[in-house]
Amino acid sequence: MILQQRQVLFLLVLLGVSGLASELEQFSVVEEMERGSFVANVAKALGLEVGVFSNRGARVVFKGNKEYLQLHPKTGDLLLREKLDREELCGPAEPCVLPFQILLENPFQIVRANLMVEDINDHSPVFLDTEMVLKIPENTSPGTVFILENAQDLDVGTNSLHNYTISPNSHFHIQIRGDAESRKYPELVLDKVLDREEQPEVRLTLTAVDGGAIPRSGTVQIRILVVDINDNAPVFTQSQYEVQIPENSSIGSLVVTVSATDLDAGNNADISYTFLHASENIRKTFQLSEKSGELYLKEEVDFESIQSYIISIQATDGGSLSGKCSITVQVIDLNDNPPELTMSSLTSPIPENSPETVVAVFRVSDLDSGENGKMVCSIQDDLPFALKPSVENFYTLVTEGALDRESRAEYNITITVTDLGSPRLKSEHNITVLISDVNDNPPVFTQRTYKLYVQENNSPALHIGSVSASDRDSGINAKVTYSLLPPETGDLPLFSYISINSDNGHLYALRSLDYEAIQAFQFTVRATDGGSPALSSQALVEVLVQDENDNSPFVLYPLQNGTAPCNDLVPRAAEPGYLVTKVVAVDRDWGQNSWLSYQLVKATEPGLFSVWAHNGEVHTARPISERDAIKQRLLVLVKDNGQPPLSTAATLNVLLVDGFSEPYLQLPDATKEEVQTDSLTTYLVISLASVSFLFLVSVIIFIVIRLWKRKRNASEGRHFDPNGPFPSYLVDVSGTGTLSQNYQYEVCLTSGSGTNEFKFLKPINPTLPPTQATGKDSNENPNLSNSFCFN
Repeated sequence: MILQQRQVLFLLVLLGVSGLASELEQFSVVEEMERGSFVANVAKALGLEVGVFSNRGARVVFKGNKEYLQLHPKTGDLLLREKLDREELCGPAEPCVLPFQILLENPFQIVRANLMVEDINDHSPVFLDTEMVLKIPENTSPGTVFILENAQDLDVGTNSLHNYTISPNSHFHIQIRGDAESRKYPELVLDKVLDREEQPEVRLTLTAVDGGAIPRSGTVQIRILVVDINDNAPVFTQSQYEVQIPENSSIGSLVVTVSATDLDAGNNADISYTFLHASENIRKTFQLSEKSGELYLKEEVDFESIQSYIISIQATDGGSLSGKCSITVQVIDLNDNPPELTMSSLTSPIPENSPETVVAVFRVSDLDSGENGKMVCSIQDDLPFALKPSVENFYTLVTEGALDRESRAEYNITITVTDLGSPRLKSEHNITVLISDVNDNPPVFTQRTYKLYVQENNSPALHIGSVSASDRDSGINAKVTYSLLPPETGDLPLFSYISINSDNGHLYALRSLDYEAIQAFQFTVRATDGGSPALSSQALVEVLVQDENDNSPFVLYPLQNGTAPCNDLVPRAAEPGYLVTKVVAVDRDWGQNSWLSYQLVKATEPGLFSVWAHNGEVHTARPISERDAIKQRLLVLVKDNGQPPLSTAATLNVLLVDGFSEPYLQLPDATKEEVQTDSLTTYLVISLASVSFLFLVSVIIFIVIRLWKRKRNASEGRHFDPNGPFPSYLVDVSGTGTLSQNYQYEVCLTSGSGTNEFKFLKPINPTLPPTQATGKDSNENPNLSNSFCFN
């Protein structure tokens, strides 16, 4: 709908924006001057400095995109671009004025000016006919005037037709008559009565002279035929005919019919119609029937070229008497010319985020007149652009605000120019405006936090994952480069662990990771675009090291380091289920890989002892008999729950004794016992001291190592404990070994009389009374056992 378009009327343009133009005095130039001739200095006329024209992109614009003048940007001189022919440009119009505009940018300004082309005497008068024939009755009275065809001179002013002369003779002279349009017509005046019998034909030479400084002339022959008397001239029914025809009327169509009558009879009443003083253009456009007086259209008429024709018709009878009439043919304008759009400047691409920006400057025109020549300009409603009118039908296309290339990178704009004629004609001009990118969008990661899982013991330079960021900008502004940020604390040598590919964000582990050394760590990745200034964003990457079953269980007790074996004492009176000892083991792996199970794989007396699978406690399985050997050797297999499982064997030595408190064996040879008492005591004390010292040192070192690892893990990364139920036959090792919560062991030093001194481990059951837990009455608590070491 027209009401929905942004319309700007030409009349409103002239009234609303006339203040943007400056008026200059008109410049004059003589026609036929050579190309490059100096016309005027515009800088002086405007009072501007010469450099302004170069800086503001000055250029000269004529109607119809003609290029008659050129403006020198450095000097401000107006120069002729081509030779000018005044007669071709303006025809008979005087003065010959060509309006033009000087366009200036930054800021936009239009300077209006006129170029007046002055005439020179470069055309001679020309008669359209080479010969004029007059038929004059012999009884024509002296003083009778005969109208002659005039000469045509394309020059104007003083250079136009000035005078007529006739060759010397005794019968005629020339008088000159002018009309309202200052045109001069020759008339032949009879001075002396003609005598056909004496001279039937008279020949004269008519000369037309112009008024130039060096006069030019043209001639035509006049042949006068003396005829018999004809005393009545033809008379037209109307002296003035007025007719209107629409432009683009078909060729051959009838324009008007003129009619004249003659009171004479016979040949003297035979009337013929001819053009009188008709220009070449009239003769080319119209055709007159000599007999009927009908005027036909010989070629199409165009309102935009000529709006009206004035045609003189002469009716001549057989006796050469004539009458005349005038026909005014008015051409009616039709809306047959669509509007035209001339683009003066176009800027594309334009940067995004810019305020109001001039995209294009153009001019519209319509060759029609009246309502047919009024125009309306519009563009699509859904575009962030607007049309602003200027003077002389100039418009500027500007942005309505900042544009966002990421929302839309290209606009196809259709400028529609519609006239107000009936039917309405329109023309469309399509332009494409590209939006150039500005670095206004930082890279955006696909995730704010990335979690990567890496199996320990990986190969160096292993690709462990990738981060990815995208940038809505384009070109170099969208090129993303990845980098690692140094950690806030220097505890973790990040750059020796992780490397990143700056082009694609691939992350690589530079060396093999050990879950037992570091379970998790995190770092920050920065994505930076290639714009100026560069924009960036960050993402957090968490690397979780997954445990592998690469550590076998380690037996803390009994010691398996090749020192003196530890012997656990069991009274022969022990009941089934009696707690003999406990195998204590740990596994440096994590989760399921650290779950331990215990299995008795070999014993001196099969069936005498049993090992609890989930905590490594060794119990008596049946009552001890006299047939059971004093020394029992047990081989316990400690196995983790990894895939594949790893295991360690522990050897236990158990001594079956009659009394719980006897630290030695009752041998049948008493004499031998007395001999070996001192030696055995010495060895026993040394062994117990050594084993106890090594055990205490091992426990202390183990505790220190675990505490140090916990502190390091807390600083390098979070420790993720696996969740889920444990099998009933496994023990979860979480940094404190596999000691059951229901039992604790203490190292006791027992002093006795004489030479017997030894150390032993006592299991303390927190569920028992304090007396039993401390082992003060071993006979009342069969679930307790003493352990000692000897050679």
